[in-house]
Amino acid sequence: MIDKLSMFMVLAREQHFGRAAEALGVTQPSLSSAIKALEEQLGVQLVRRGSRYQGLTPEGERVLGWARRIVGDTRTMQAEMQARRKGVSGLLRLGVIPTAMPRIAELTGPFLRRHPNAGVSILSRSSDEIREQIEAMELDAGVTYLDSEPLGRVQSLPLYRETYCLVSRDSKTGPVDWGEAAARPLCLLTPDMQNRRIVTRHLLDVGADAMARVESTSMLAILAHVATGDWAAILPHSIARGLRLPEGVGVRDLSGEGHLVGLVVARREPHPPLVEALLKTADSIGAFDQ
Repeated sequence: MIDKLSMFMVLAREQHFGRAAEALGVTQPSLSSAIKALEEQLGVQLVRRGSRYQGLTPEGERVLGWARRIVGDTRTMQAEMQARRKGVSGLLRLGVIPTAMPRIAELTGPFLRRHPNAGVSILSRSSDEIREQIEAMELDAGVTYLDSEPLGRVQSLPLYRETYCLVSRDSKTGPVDWGEAAARPLCLLTPDMQNRRIVTRHLLDVGADAMARVESTSMLAILAHVATGDWAAILPHSIARGLRLPEGVGVRDLSGEGHLVGLVVARREPHPPLVEALLKTADSIGAFDQ
């Protein structure tokens, strides 16, 4: 049944029999047969079918939750037994919000030094994607905002506080308030990014227009516009420090305490060995230097 539940989870993720079969490396008839066999074994219809995939039935949605728990526990058991024989090993899938990318080595570096048989796949994801993909077991852990929007069913550990700055080709120096920053033609991240939603709230709090002249998912694209002298950007200090700024572009601190960024993992006991090792690493190094 474990194999059939795993296939069902992939079908629910892909929402298409052909794509799911390709992801699993099986033929589409084999996948269809496995899902039908699972339905017969459970005595309920899991998938709405017509000429194509039409979603899960209410029973299918319920079984999906059970499947994630059962398959997750089985994989954790297998990984724990392997870790007892060989130590912590395997590939940790870590989703990271773009603004935390310049600082992620402060966590993954110590983790990899402690566990030489482990590897890390660092994937740029929005906060929403991190939450959804941890729940779907497509990510093992994430680094995201902790105090701005609901996190879902996760265990969290703070790492650092994200603070903000105005980046521009400007002769002025010293701190700047949000109202003054809003008066500049702004380049900001796209609205699907939680950082953008945070910045928008700060601008609205001072009665400023939260519109951006330029929006992008790319920090490099934002800085390229700032370098022309016609635009400014509101960015986390981690980005301003972590990326090489164009010549003539300066940084001015913005007021406010900022927002917590931290490690999140599924609220599940016991954790898989890779996740448990990452949590112990994060706990031992404590909060990042600001």
